[in-house]
Amino acid sequence: MKISIITVTYNSAATLEETILSVINQTYTNIEYIIVDGKSTDSTLSIIEKYKSRISKFISEKDNGIYDALNKGIQMASGDVIGILHSDDFYTSNAVIQNIATRFEKEKCDALYGDLLYVSKDNTNKIIRKWRAGELTSNSFLFGWMPPHPTFFVKKEVYEKHKAFNLDFKTSADYELMLRLLYKHKIKTAYLPEYLVKMRMGGQSNVTTKNRIIANLEDRKAWEVNGLKPYFFTLFLKPLRKISQFL
Repeated sequence: MKISIITVTYNSAATLEETILSVINQTYTNIEYIIVDGKSTDSTLSIIEKYKSRISKFISEKDNGIYDALNKGIQMASGDVIGILHSDDFYTSNAVIQNIATRFEKEKCDALYGDLLYVSKDNTNKIIRKWRAGELTSNSFLFGWMPPHPTFFVKKEVYEKHKAFNLDFKTSADYELMLRLLYKHKIKTAYLPEYLVKMRMGGQSNVTTKNRIIANLEDRKAWEVNGLKPYFFTLFLKPLRKISQFL
């Protein structure tokens, strides 16, 4: 089983090397590593050049945001399974992809997700928040649940059948994607109860109150565009679920 991993970069020099190393040091060998750069002007390209022999595919061109860049990466991918590792995230161990491949083979699933650690951007050994996703049930999304997107691995054929990120969304395209695949289309999904990724605090949809409001509006839109109806409390529960994750 070939697993494609996509990293999107834009002026990511401060954290990119750790991201790259966490991919190329995996014990699982059948990995296709793809980097999609948005015309960085810092030393990002120099870092990519340093590791070019371990990077399977690379482009650097203007894009229309992170989800557009991710869609480019998905189009470029030739793996059976596709995962996304952002340029300030890294895997928790060198065995993560091996464990993911083993679970895919065992479960014969279409998608897989695991748990996520949020860490301090200044000290990645300091854990701020633990996101234990838990098992997906038929009504999980109705109660504000979603899996951590950086731990979400999907078969290429699923993207080909149900499409990738909806570019009408600016901050919640990942939520819309998972709502569409897991709740609407009910693809076969497995849960790997392990911490797979460390993410530095400061995600795009959580940086400011304004962005949080935009994200909440887009969360509602995600249900509407898919012809789905949430409970009246669904979208209130989604951000509230995060509170118990903080240490």
